[in-house]
Amino acid sequence: MTPTIYQQRRAALMEQCAEESLVFLFSGSGIMRSEDEAWPFSVNRNFYYLTGLDREDMVLQLQKHAGQVISTLYIQPFDEVQARWVGGRMRKEEAQKKAQVDRVFEVTELEEAVASLYNRLRSAANLKVYVDGWHYRWNQSDSSAMQFVRQLKERYPLWSVCDLYPLLTGLRMIKDETEIEAIRKANEITRDGVIAMMKTIQDGKREMELEGTFLLELMKKGCKTTAFPTIAASGKNAAVLHYSSNTDFCRDGELFLCDLGATYDYYCADISRTFPVNGTFTKRQRMIYECVLQAQQLVEKNCRPGITLRQLNQQVVQFYQSKLEELQLSGPVQEYYFHSVSHHLGLDTHDVNLENAVLKPGMVITNEPGLYIEEEGMGIRIEDDLLVTESGCENLSCTPKTIEEIESIMRK
Repeated sequence: MTPTIYQQRRAALMEQCAEESLVFLFSGSGIMRSEDEAWPFSVNRNFYYLTGLDREDMVLQLQKHAGQVISTLYIQPFDEVQARWVGGRMRKEEAQKKAQVDRVFEVTELEEAVASLYNRLRSAANLKVYVDGWHYRWNQSDSSAMQFVRQLKERYPLWSVCDLYPLLTGLRMIKDETEIEAIRKANEITRDGVIAMMKTIQDGKREMELEGTFLLELMKKGCKTTAFPTIAASGKNAAVLHYSSNTDFCRDGELFLCDLGATYDYYCADISRTFPVNGTFTKRQRMIYECVLQAQQLVEKNCRPGITLRQLNQQVVQFYQSKLEELQLSGPVQEYYFHSVSHHLGLDTHDVNLENAVLKPGMVITNEPGLYIEEEGMGIRIEDDLLVTESGCENLSCTPKTIEEIESIMRK
């Protein structure tokens, strides 16, 4: 029988692990919001990458011993009462079929299982325990994985605990066909949402109404989750890179910038488009827009295996430097372009990556040059998603972006 995509990914991961090793990955737990309300659950993306499961309080254990790998999944027990109130948890048979693991137990058995593993594997030389040690902020609450690490070090201080992140990152950076197709579909859904915004924008409409138009199109396609909070910025707000309040009003003669993305099977699209509120670019807006579009085309032309994101960004800086006088801008480039042109994309919008890694076939990156002229109340960003191929790149985005395309859509 051909291994499933999740079995293949787990096998590729374990090939990188020590000859005697244990891996523990946690799906995560729901976070309480207020009183008896919880925030919507969002699965740990590394756990999802290796199992395809998006349920909370699950643990994946991979054991590599004597040349063999055994996969074990720990899940919450099925609760008949809970099923009547909020829906049923996964049963063991369902979880095993979906993730294609060797064994499934209840999560309450995990601690005793760890104790048993410790006693059985004490004689294994150089045994390593791998855990996803993600911790983004200093004051961030401990994740399930970090709580587990603390317990391990307290009870079994002689065990060597390693961060799984570098091994998983190397795998996740190279997308397989399933992942590429998911990102492509996320882009198609995003396109429909942006076109709906172009067709409905008008003077006096609130930014959040445009955000709502985008979300409605996503829901029509069965997409419940955006890749990140939508940026819907009109006029001067577009000069703020991560503007997020979306409470202002669109005004005739101004530009509207949206930075947004749908998801498909948790894979993200990340698109930026800028268009005039009244449907027609002014001469000045055209000048700046065409310059940004040329910068974007430069990146797409030069995106290929062997180059780095830093090199692509430097090309954009040099291009803008050569255009400042023509654009009648007197400040340094950094005053009008103050972010990088790209980041990796996948299960996370700012996807996992290894520092200064060169591009390789199968990587997916964003292409998002912009110019922000605060004194003119203008911000323009154009963003697509690029798949690195053997000889260059493929643009996975399909949202209209030329001035002619945009004005044609907005006239209808």
